[in-house]
Amino acid sequence: MINYPNQMKKKPTTLEVKKRNLKKANLGTDFESKLNESNKYYLKNNIASIYKKPTPIQVVKVDYPARNKARITEAYYRTPSTTDYNGIYKGYHVDFEAKSCHASSFAFVHIFKHQIEHLFTIDKMGGIAFLLIEFPLYHEVYLLPSKVLYKKYLEYLNGGKKSISYLDFKKDGFLIKEGFLPPIDYLPVVDLLIDKILK
Repeated sequence: MINYPNQMKKKPTTLEVKKRNLKKANLGTDFESKLNESNKYYLKNNIASIYKKPTPIQVVKVDYPARNKARITEAYYRTPSTTDYNGIYKGYHVDFEAKSCHASSFAFVHIFKHQIEHLFTIDKMGGIAFLLIEFPLYHEVYLLPSKVLYKKYLEYLNGGKKSISYLDFKKDGFLIKEGFLPPIDYLPVVDLLIDKILK
């Protein structure tokens, strides 16, 4: 960005805008890839069966430029999606939402009310539910149990903070070990949540 003497700023070029939008569009895709790799590792080693849930869509318009090149040009979400991942571990239903947060706090505008309520319902019914969040600024991943998420959400609805700070995740969440295989090893923390249920 060039600053001119009369404070006029150079407009970004089309290429710069496209690059910026591409970066925004890919926020969290690396995190999701690591999670998918972790889940493949868990399945291959008969540890857990956890999958990314597909979002149900209603296809409205398809373009057929050639017989073998059909392309969906218009589609809508059929129903609001619940959460990103679910499956089974040690006989427990596991359900969680995964987010990548490129700030020092996670704003509630980045998660839907029905997703928070869904996680809390799973927890009430004896399942394991949580928010898994990556903080690239700190090179850390945290697991926040659904009960804590729901409590902070209720505080927000009653005029409290509009976000959960990184420090709150450090205090009320669990730091996840990252490595080579699995890249994001979140199941040892799920074991701690199961131990709490059994006590």
